[in-house]
Amino acid sequence: MTFIAPSILAADFSRLGVQVTEALDAGADRVHVDVMDGHFVPNLSMGAVVVKGLRPITARPLEVHLMVQDPAKFLDGFVKAGADSLIVHLEVLPDPRPLLAHIRSLGKKAGLAFNPDMRVGRVEPYLADIELALCMTVFPGFGGQAFIPESLDRLRALRALVAKHNPACEIEVDGGIDHRTAPGAAAAGANVFVAGTAIYGHPTGAAAAINGRRASHQYRQSIPRLNDCAQKSDVPSSRRGPVPEGSGRGSNTSAARVTVLRYWNE
Repeated sequence: MTFIAPSILAADFSRLGVQVTEALDAGADRVHVDVMDGHFVPNLSMGAVVVKGLRPITARPLEVHLMVQDPAKFLDGFVKAGADSLIVHLEVLPDPRPLLAHIRSLGKKAGLAFNPDMRVGRVEPYLADIELALCMTVFPGFGGQAFIPESLDRLRALRALVAKHNPACEIEVDGGIDHRTAPGAAAAGANVFVAGTAIYGHPTGAAAAINGRRASHQYRQSIPRLNDCAQKSDVPSSRRGPVPEGSGRGSNTSAARVTVLRYWNE
């Protein structure tokens, strides 16, 4: 299955709750929270208080991506705030296994991220210890960057390693994901798609970015259709599927999933 994880880094924080609910009601599967400390990446973003504020909005997973130099220092705060999964970077952990084990001991899903300049083979020894491997398709720190084309080869290599060591492990991509780049990433092995600008930067809102024509159940591994902000008119409104009934506050119906899965050649 494929999953869409809107990144709130690109959201309007003056309307954060409204925008997140809009994306969830349109069928988004989880919420991706990018945390930056100004050290590991040259930017600052948000803390555990944001997760605490989002927790009452939905029962769907809150996924925290810790782009920080010392992730152990932040874990307890985000767990207490209500995070469901925590993703840490291999670059700052000589041996990530103790921290990954700690995350799992707290009843949370553990993810391991790595940047575009890290050899894919570095993650292999730890695949059995995680639920998600995040292959960064841009260098982290800023939203709105262009997808790095060489990421496709890296995804293929990662998919082969995951198939060998932990087939249940999700492969997530983050950076420059939109309707142009998601198909190639899906074909290369990704099944979780983080998108910020393509969703929250859509001129008519997050729901318009997520919604589109309903995918056929006959398509084996459809991907999220992230409408092109510059080509919104490619799907007439009369042919778009309706926003599925079911609130972002815990509902995760099959109808919502069908709506969010899009075949890129529609």
